[in-house]
Amino acid sequence: MMKKKLLLCIALGTALAACSGSQKKEVDWKKNVLDVAVCQLKTTAEELTDSALFPRSVWTGYKLDFLIEQMEQPLENFQDSLCANPATDKLGQKILCGIYDWTSGFFPGSLWYAYELTGDKDLKTQAVRYTNMLNSVRYYKDNHDIGFMMNCSYGNALRLAPSDTIQAVLIETADNLCGRFDERIGCIRSWNFGPWNFPVIIDNMMNLDLLFNAYRLTKDMKYYNVAVRHAQTTMKNHFRPDYTSYHVVSYNSDGTVETKCTHQGQHNESVWARGQAWGVYGYTACYRETRNLDFLNQAMHIADMIMEKVTTEDCIPYWDYEAPATSDTPRDASAAAITASAFLELSTLAPEGQKYFYYAERLLKRLSQSDYFAKKGENGGFLLKHSVGSLPHGAEVDAPLNYADYYYLEALKRYLDMQE
Repeated sequence: MMKKKLLLCIALGTALAACSGSQKKEVDWKKNVLDVAVCQLKTTAEELTDSALFPRSVWTGYKLDFLIEQMEQPLENFQDSLCANPATDKLGQKILCGIYDWTSGFFPGSLWYAYELTGDKDLKTQAVRYTNMLNSVRYYKDNHDIGFMMNCSYGNALRLAPSDTIQAVLIETADNLCGRFDERIGCIRSWNFGPWNFPVIIDNMMNLDLLFNAYRLTKDMKYYNVAVRHAQTTMKNHFRPDYTSYHVVSYNSDGTVETKCTHQGQHNESVWARGQAWGVYGYTACYRETRNLDFLNQAMHIADMIMEKVTTEDCIPYWDYEAPATSDTPRDASAAAITASAFLELSTLAPEGQKYFYYAERLLKRLSQSDYFAKKGENGGFLLKHSVGSLPHGAEVDAPLNYADYYYLEALKRYLDMQE
């Protein structure tokens, strides 16, 4: 009898020790990523104090043979679109951008999230400073990405340090975004360049949060109606029967579709990884704001498609789902971070949300490991490694990206909130 009791005590002690070790490991990864994030963000903010610039990425080069292999098509098909290879002395150096770059809002947004996660007042001071640098973007009308630029910066400022000035900036920016909406087409115009008559990219779904924000602030239905109509038109025309998305749909002036293509993917009918992430994030947000079940169903369909079609062993997708499945093919950590953030929110809205939570948790923990998450003082001051900006253009291939960091921190915040 005594022997049985002793064995039981040993077994119980071993189980408790294992549980304690598991809990310590769980705490350790969260503490580690926050420690690194605070260090990287503070260091970068201080380095750029006098520059009036924002960190965007790190210069990486490319080899033509590698791009041809990834694109699986002749060089002449995409050669004219290639960015110039950076000079050798630039490799590994930060790419900086000004206030009118489409990514300018992500660094201040990351500072806001890091402040929210840690309570570090120095981060708040830097978040305010870098957000205020974007003030004149409120007058900018030549880019649909003013939603990204201002909602990620001023939108987070509104949550964490609200003021009438911040509200005014967001409303004025939303007015300019509405100015790009065409009633006949039912969409907000994306680019002002290229061969298209009226291009709309799947990324544009991410700008709708700004309009919903403006609606909440003003109760003016015009913002709500533009956002809903854009989402409905995009749902009708951007998606294939299997819920994969084109990158670009261009419209004729009468609202009919001019052409469909995938500008940053392997080919026009391929499945560009970040585009799918933009889609599930955008429709999840639309359901949150409208409770329109069409948007929830669309978000779930896209999410289920992602879980089916991403076949890498750790669920971090290749830059395009149809890219060669080899060890040399770049992953896109930015797509994984956006997906993780979207899935965490979707898990709280969908009837069977648990599967989206577990998938997001797996992505977040994987991105937090050393082969994707930087050490202090490395990776150009960014958090995540191994993202892809636009491989067909030779731009930011296997590089850190400021928006990968932003959505990683957003996902981390959502995840930790769900643990409370």
